[in-house]
Amino acid sequence: MKKNSVKYMSMAGVFAAIVFVFTAYLHIPVHTGYVHMGDAFIYLAACILPLPYAISVGGLGALLADCLTGYALWAPGSVLIKVATVVCLSSKTSKIVCLRNIMGLIPTWLLCVGGYYLYEGLITGNFTSPLAGIPGNVIQSLLSSIVFILLGKALDKMNFHDRFLEQ
Repeated sequence: MKKNSVKYMSMAGVFAAIVFVFTAYLHIPVHTGYVHMGDAFIYLAACILPLPYAISVGGLGALLADCLTGYALWAPGSVLIKVATVVCLSSKTSKIVCLRNIMGLIPTWLLCVGGYYLYEGLITGNFTSPLAGIPGNVIQSLLSSIVFILLGKALDKMNFHDRFLEQ
């Protein structure tokens, strides 16, 4: 196994654990779910790790958070939404916070808000009541984006990509 593969797998495991904690335990209950900042770490993973590893972070972190906190009904939707979210961002530049990744936040918001609206509508058979969840999903997306940008800028100042990933 290559040195970078072990490094990426290790980082993916740490990121998945962070996503789990920030989603499952540091959240505010709203409507039928909760608002959390775990997405910020999914965004970071997507901008740091190669795509397959970042996808595992998004899917596994969301799956664990939903299944281990009593929201298992939401797990299939969360996994699909978070995996799709990862694809909107890129790790192909040496900077985490770059124009491409800032612009990539727009489709992540649409995936979160629209994805959870559609998923709740499908599982309840009612597309009116999920409208109440939209404000929470908007807040979640905005808070996660702010945390992502702040942490990403801090990591960029440390030259994280060059110092830790290119060794």
